Amino acid sequence: MMNAAEKPEPAPVQEFSVRAILPVVFALIVGMLLVMLDTTIMNVAIPRLQNDFGTGLKTIQWAITGYTLALSVVVPLAGWSSDRFTAKRAFLLSITLFTAGSVLCAVAQSPAQLIVFRIIQGLGGGMVFPIGMALSFKIAPPDKRGSIMGLLGLPMLVAPLLGPVLSGWLIEYVNWHWIFLINLPIGIIALMLGMKYLPDSEKKANTKLDIRGLLLSPAAFAGLVFAIHRGGSEGWGDTYTIIALIGSLTALVLFIIVELTQQNALLELRSFRSFDFTKGIVLSWVNQIALFGSILLIPLFLQQVRGFSSFESGLLIIPQAVMSFIAMIIGGKLFDKIGARPVVFSGLVILSTALYLLSGLQADTSVYVMMSYFAILGLGQGLGTMTLNNHILQSAPKDFISRVTPLISTGQQVFVSFSVAIMTGLLTSSITRNMNLGTDPVAAQVAGFHHTFQTALILALCGLVLSLFLSKPKLK
Repeated sequence: MMNAAEKPEPAPVQEFSVRAILPVVFALIVGMLLVMLDTTIMNVAIPRLQNDFGTGLKTIQWAITGYTLALSVVVPLAGWSSDRFTAKRAFLLSITLFTAGSVLCAVAQSPAQLIVFRIIQGLGGGMVFPIGMALSFKIAPPDKRGSIMGLLGLPMLVAPLLGPVLSGWLIEYVNWHWIFLINLPIGIIALMLGMKYLPDSEKKANTKLDIRGLLLSPAAFAGLVFAIHRGGSEGWGDTYTIIALIGSLTALVLFIIVELTQQNALLELRSFRSFDFTKGIVLSWVNQIALFGSILLIPLFLQQVRGFSSFESGLLIIPQAVMSFIAMIIGGKLFDKIGARPVVFSGLVILSTALYLLSGLQADTSVYVMMSYFAILGLGQGLGTMTLNNHILQSAPKDFISRVTPLISTGQQVFVSFSVAIMTGLLTSSITRNMNLGTDPVAAQVAGFHHTFQTALILALCGLVLSLFLSKPKLK
């Protein structure tokens, strides 16, 4: 019989093991890769689709624009769907809808059908990334979140690399239908892994849908993405561009007012009350404009100036993806130990160095020299991007996580679209200006790329200064 004075020994606390949640992380990675792959796989297919459907570039481009607009519409619903149906069910439903849309795209018989089916794809895929981020953030303890989020960055790296290569190979050696059919086996695998490994959770009681926010968010975010796309292709003085900009910005102001007064807001804008959160997300937006604009320019330079095929271009940027993934893993571990500021600062220093080097590319620059520049860019990308996302999520109040990840994804949709429009617009205008001055066509293109990379460099340097003001948020 135990003496009354004796106290039972406390049970030993089991140390958290990353290996224990790897199946969950892998299930999320496969689902996110499925969706992110499709954002890059279509670009290479445009010329073939034009020929097969007998239509113009502007019509086929709507298959890309419609997909992007659908993503922008559905992303704000990710938080509410997770609370209402549980994150696991919402994630699996999104994967199912996306996979079904992919099969429909593969059997499309006209440009109109393809556009409609791409919209279905976008409606399915929009919630996958924010729900995946929120789930990964919740399953890891605060001092291990950097490492877990570093692993979750894999789809962000593989998709831009594998998409053009896979698409180019399928179009050249099989047919364009397979750029969509390839999603069927990947989607089935993602569903099987998700059903087996994703954790179950309880539905939140009294989860009301923010109707006013639901009505305003498509007008605000999809309208803004549309205006940016149209401005980049048709010019910022275009009548429809101006109307779309005025309408979407008005809706955005109303959306912000509504969300700040809602108890169950679609996007938790009250997170901006945290100064750490605000600094992090503003820096993230600046980084996205500089980084994603640069990533777009690289294959354009390789194909337009150097004459490489899309397949060859994809192979040349492998060092960028490899170094970026390695840097994400390292950056995640460093974030857990020393916080965001030194890691993000180092990443932006390296990114700025890469952009400076890229702004000096010539038509006869060695392939190996270019690949080394791409590797440096990947190193800066890996250290900065996911570390910033970790910092933003760590800075937000714990109860807001399911509503903060859609906010991050929505901002990324808008600012990546803005980056693409701005960088392509600058490139085109610079090349045209040099051509009008009588410059040799190749030299005019090289000068245009120099100017555009320099613009991205200025933005990266602005981000470098902002990174000095990051602080390590207290764990909540």
